[in-house]
Amino acid sequence: MEIIPGKTIIGFIGLGVMGQSMAGHILNAGFTLHVYNRTLSKADELVKKGAVAEANVADLVKKSDVIISIVGFPKDVEEVFLGNGGLLENAKPGSVAIDMTTSDPVLAQALHDKGRQKGIHVLDAPVSGGDLGAKNASLSIMVGGDKPIFDRVGPLLEIMGKNIVYQGKAGAGQHTKMANQIAIAAGMVAVCESLAYASKAGLDPETVLKSIGQGAAGSWSLNNLGPRIIQKNDQPGFFIKHFIKDMGIAADSSKSMGLETPGLDLALSLYRKMADKGLENNGTQALYKLFE
Repeated sequence: MEIIPGKTIIGFIGLGVMGQSMAGHILNAGFTLHVYNRTLSKADELVKKGAVAEANVADLVKKSDVIISIVGFPKDVEEVFLGNGGLLENAKPGSVAIDMTTSDPVLAQALHDKGRQKGIHVLDAPVSGGDLGAKNASLSIMVGGDKPIFDRVGPLLEIMGKNIVYQGKAGAGQHTKMANQIAIAAGMVAVCESLAYASKAGLDPETVLKSIGQGAAGSWSLNNLGPRIIQKNDQPGFFIKHFIKDMGIAADSSKSMGLETPGLDLALSLYRKMADKGLENNGTQALYKLFE
């Protein structure tokens, strides 16, 4: 199956902060697009542009050659793939399912194996880059699964991302995303501490950011979320509740491998404090509130 705009039918499940933009890029590239979201109204803008909204997962996957999902939690992935009326029960043999949710590596392996039994090719392809990466089609995409299937859907992934890397067998994409989240976790604590220090020292945070953002301390989080911290903009490019979910998966996976992760553990404890304050729907940069 060659991926061809106007011929290959794409199904997209999950139209949240990132999925909305990702699906829009696919539609703009000329593909026939069927969409599903539990809150059906989130499909309205895409429908106005030519997408077809479906009432449930089963109806969507029956009509699609390639199905992309990006939902909230591993339990949501299980519901999409394994639930009553789910993807593996209803997708056409030979179709490809690409789960771009950040989820459990063990679940990714299981879905791949169950899909193979039904003649459905399943890839795990979590992403990094937040709302900006989704809007700009510049996401990093980390892919696990069968290499020939990855090669086949490469042109579709290139519509949504810039840095697309095949990581290995099923689950490898999710393991790579865990490594990514571990790096971000301690880094976000450092970004917040740094800007809090600048403020306490009586410096202008924007001027400080011009210096440290371009030096050895520079990072995506500092340069993209630092300005939001300074502007007191807590709107989510990535929800705290989803980051806690990711860090929890990474912590559990690390423990299963006998790996100690003190930086991750600290970040997770601080973000859980944020959730306890009722801020789980804020963006991850809202961690700064603990340091104010």
